[in-house]
Amino acid sequence: MTSSFGGPVKPKPRSAGSAGKGRSQGKPSDRLNPKTVNPFNGTAKHETAFSAMYTNGGIPCRLMHGSVKHKLQWDTPPEVLPFDPLLVTLAEGLRETKHPYTFVAMMGFQQLLEVDHAGDKAVPVLPRVAAAVRLALASPEEEVFERGLAGLTCLSTTVGPALNQHLKSLLSYLSKRMMEKKYRDDVTKTLQHLEQNGGKECLSMIKSKVPTYCSIHS
Repeated sequence: MTSSFGGPVKPKPRSAGSAGKGRSQGKPSDRLNPKTVNPFNGTAKHETAFSAMYTNGGIPCRLMHGSVKHKLQWDTPPEVLPFDPLLVTLAEGLRETKHPYTFVAMMGFQQLLEVDHAGDKAVPVLPRVAAAVRLALASPEEEVFERGLAGLTCLSTTVGPALNQHLKSLLSYLSKRMMEKKYRDDVTKTLQHLEQNGGKECLSMIKSKVPTYCSIHS
């Protein structure tokens, strides 16, 4: 095609708006918060049973946004909630990587372990809870591992020596991370909590997996 001046007509460049027409555009907030997910989006993929249950209303607590910090709002007082399977599901949620699942799972796990008689309620489900915490400690995701450490500390504080029989597999992952300078202090603090709550038997187990560990009584 030629113009009225006899030269070829150059095609007009497409504008940025027309180029994107017909394609869905992501929200700016999606780019700013890539690890935030709408928990009530029916198409969202679930990393663990926790996020699936949270989406379906099976977790009796919700995230409450505050101007300074977030809080957890319980639909039912945690003191009267059964630990089976709630505590297990919250422990599985420690492996979540997206908000709000990460916050709700961690805070819910901590707060449930702080209720009266939590130790008595937690012991019957301890094998499953310890297995879930172990998976968090084994994760290559740094934030997941850190939540695993925090969860292990809370669990040790609540159940004390009852955790000792589950420690061998847990300590293997702590021993590996102890080699990393970034986590050396955090892992050491966790081991100290375990020793304090688990006693001499726990110390022997720690020393067998982490020979360089120094007892809190040294």
